[in-house]
Amino acid sequence: MANDRLRDALLRQSLTPAELAEELHVDAKTVERWITVGRVPYARHRHKVAARLQQSEGYLWPDALPADRVAEIATSEIVQVFPSRAAVSRDLWRRLLDDATQRIGVLVYSGLFLPEQHPRLNATLREKGRAGVTVRLVLGDPDSAQVAERGRDEGIDDALASKIRNVLVHYAPLRRASGVEVRLHATTLYNSLYWFDDEMLVNTHVYGLPAGHAPVLHLRRLSAGELFDAYIESFERVWARSRPAWVSGAAA
Repeated sequence: MANDRLRDALLRQSLTPAELAEELHVDAKTVERWITVGRVPYARHRHKVAARLQQSEGYLWPDALPADRVAEIATSEIVQVFPSRAAVSRDLWRRLLDDATQRIGVLVYSGLFLPEQHPRLNATLREKGRAGVTVRLVLGDPDSAQVAERGRDEGIDDALASKIRNVLVHYAPLRRASGVEVRLHATTLYNSLYWFDDEMLVNTHVYGLPAGHAPVLHLRRLSAGELFDAYIESFERVWARSRPAWVSGAAA
């Protein structure tokens, strides 16, 4: 069976099978067989291909690794567990922001603490966008049923929608910034995600608690891992269903 995931990953990177073969120092026909008949490469090649195509080995070759090995790798992707978001140091937030060179993704309901704790956040995001970093910020739609329900769950009712509107005011100067997009979503979030290249902070949501009091996972992506990529897929699904925060220069 053809490996359509590998074929698609190559196309997304504008890379031909012959070019990949040259980079790996293997015969071009070998790479063609990986694609056309689903031949599974040796482990050393799987690792290099996954890293080159920015995909996990588990995604490109779902049956290549036994379940116990997949579980081990997922554990290795967890750098640290914080008991609450407040326990994540400002130094870590600053390092993740400063070190990002490819992408920054934020998926939250409000995330008001970010602009409050980082006075230069807008300037940093604008600089990142100009430098070619893809910056995507996705906030909850303040008029959505999902935001209203989350507000009730946290015991703050309409305050959450007000917080989102406050954040939109903070981010308003970014509406025309190169490489920066701000959108609104109307989905139920089980985690808030803060994605910086190959690192991510996953702020879990706990019923009855504000996100700031809930645990946070610090993840670092491994090419053979699936945990990090699971959260990326979640981010992308919400992003695909979101809408621009501002229309014709006006706040949504």
